[in-house]
Amino acid sequence: MQSFRTELENPIVEKDIIDLEKKIREFREGKIDDEKFRSLRLARGVYGQRQPGVQMVRIKLPFGKVTFKQLLRIADVSDEYASRNLHLTTRQDIQIHYVSLDRTPQLWADLERDDVTLREACGNTVRNVTASPTAGIDPLEPFDVSPYAQGTFEYFLRNPVNQDMPRKFKIAFSSSDEDTAYSYAHDLGFIPKVNAKGERGFKVLLGGGLGAQPILANIVSEFLPEDQLIPYIESTIRVFDRYGERNNRNKARFKYVIQKFGLEEVLNLIKLERVANNVKTYQINTEAVDQPTLPEPIKFGDVQVSNPLGYEQWLATNVFEQKQKGFYGVYIKVQTGDIPTEQARKLVALLQPLAGDEIRITQNQGLLLKYIRKEAFTTLYNGLAAIGMAAPGFDSVADVTTCPGTDTCNLGISNSMTFARVLEDLIYNEYEDLIYNRDIKIKISGCMNSCGQHSMAHIGFHGSSLKAGAKVLPSMQVMLGGGTVGDGVGRAGDRVIKIPAKRATQVLRDILDDYKTNSIEDEVFHNYYDRQGKDYFYQMLKPLADLTTLTDEDFVDWGHVESYEKAIGVGECAGVVIDLVATLLYESDEKMEWANQSFSAGAWADAIYHSYNVFINSAKALLLDKGINSSTQVGIIREFDAQYVATGEFELNTSFNDLLLQINQNEPSEEFATIYVAAAAEYLRNVKAKREAVLQS
Repeated sequence: MQSFRTELENPIVEKDIIDLEKKIREFREGKIDDEKFRSLRLARGVYGQRQPGVQMVRIKLPFGKVTFKQLLRIADVSDEYASRNLHLTTRQDIQIHYVSLDRTPQLWADLERDDVTLREACGNTVRNVTASPTAGIDPLEPFDVSPYAQGTFEYFLRNPVNQDMPRKFKIAFSSSDEDTAYSYAHDLGFIPKVNAKGERGFKVLLGGGLGAQPILANIVSEFLPEDQLIPYIESTIRVFDRYGERNNRNKARFKYVIQKFGLEEVLNLIKLERVANNVKTYQINTEAVDQPTLPEPIKFGDVQVSNPLGYEQWLATNVFEQKQKGFYGVYIKVQTGDIPTEQARKLVALLQPLAGDEIRITQNQGLLLKYIRKEAFTTLYNGLAAIGMAAPGFDSVADVTTCPGTDTCNLGISNSMTFARVLEDLIYNEYEDLIYNRDIKIKISGCMNSCGQHSMAHIGFHGSSLKAGAKVLPSMQVMLGGGTVGDGVGRAGDRVIKIPAKRATQVLRDILDDYKTNSIEDEVFHNYYDRQGKDYFYQMLKPLADLTTLTDEDFVDWGHVESYEKAIGVGECAGVVIDLVATLLYESDEKMEWANQSFSAGAWADAIYHSYNVFINSAKALLLDKGINSSTQVGIIREFDAQYVATGEFELNTSFNDLLLQINQNEPSEEFATIYVAAAAEYLRNVKAKREAVLQS
């Protein structure tokens, strides 16, 4: 690992990678328990696969932006360490699979040579900050949100306030009121606005989330000034860290904090945290995102189109005019989000003379090309067709979103990838006119957790299982009526019926046929669904749920030949609960070291927050000795006062509550940092002495 010291220019990144290698070695030697190590590697983008002994590595690409050089680097890394495939995700990341754990430090180092990171791509952190792929070229946008997404990513990367939250935290920026980044489905969503004075700001959506129980976000501000964006996010994350559930992972998202305390109380708590924020105002550098290098004009001559009908369909469904006059954006539909590395290289070679040097990954697992001149269309289309990337119908009924499902995910219950391909083929072969329909979205997840966004689809499916006597068969839960309305308003789909997985194609046929027959002229799907009502669709699909008519084929999942067996592993997408006393004290030592390092560097707010975590971790360790496992940080504070301070078993000059919560009553100054860091160090020494006495008794 010493080579990282000379090969990487960024000492912070270098330290991260060396630390990962060290932790892997300590894990192999049995010095770090499995649960702690899992939490650590997830925060570095390394996620256990369904297949034993290999990892999925998630590459974090803020707002889905990737240059040609970066895409080639990722392809090289996938060839060297993974399965020669790039999987595009609904959060604008790229995932590679079948990676050896021991090789992940070198993999990370190779990626960082082109400024690509794994840090905080998984785990209980601020996940990839997403944005509308059209940001910067959207004709409807008030201003480009890309720099704001980049600024948010940079501010919270490695930030102490979000290194070990109750669960993941998701942030999205839409480019306009069309809300193509789904602000309503995020912990924090932002839609750009310009007020009467011409000032920039954002409409703020708070507390949304998908998963097994989708909850739509609350509109909490019609106009948050742009310099208050980062302070507001930081205050919100501080509240989530302190009040979020940590034992029951099914209730650990921020939306449940709002459900528990009420929106008004949570907004008050967010205001209280403003005192402790590292910044009270923060001006985003709007020049931070480099504009792509534009292609030089080329005289193409008379280029014959390889497929005239396909070309006309492609122009109608995959091409739009940018706000920059004379340039066009072009979408590439990527089936199931999978791009073999050789195909990625051919794509870059094709694009280099034709497009701007910036590709955006889209939320429906496709690609957006930018700054293409009209005269390049035929050459571009022919080139895309030659490498199998010119399919028409981007973001239409024929463009099905899906998660990996049982192909690689521990939580997958039934196959989603093959099912998605089958549905797309069905549309192209039986409903070709629907490649022009962008009103209806079909989305699939392999389980109820909504990585494929099924709960916000007009027609959604998620993997499940059914019992038929003593046998189990793969099934799909059908959800209808979800999707985007606009300007922060969305809809969560209704659970209508569960049917055997192999009958799901007929579900789609029945719904589309009925829509064609019974919808009013120009009626959008949401209005059609509302007019007919949920029970109408239940009755329509009920015959497909009849388990008395099962055939042998119903017991075989999509993409398989053998009979179905339900096999669900331990999910890692949300992190784990760590309850071992020794591990907690190990963590406290580590966080104390970070506090001292931050203090020495003059990073007062960071030093204070690391110290706060020393208090929390150490208190939880002692409480576990009494068999008390509190599920929130505020609960730990309350229980420590009751079990140790009030009984005189642990001496403090004040209550534990008053000692700790100085953090949100004081500015993060050098003076307060000096006092707070010293108090944390003394407290940790006393806890360790107390723990040693317990072990010796």
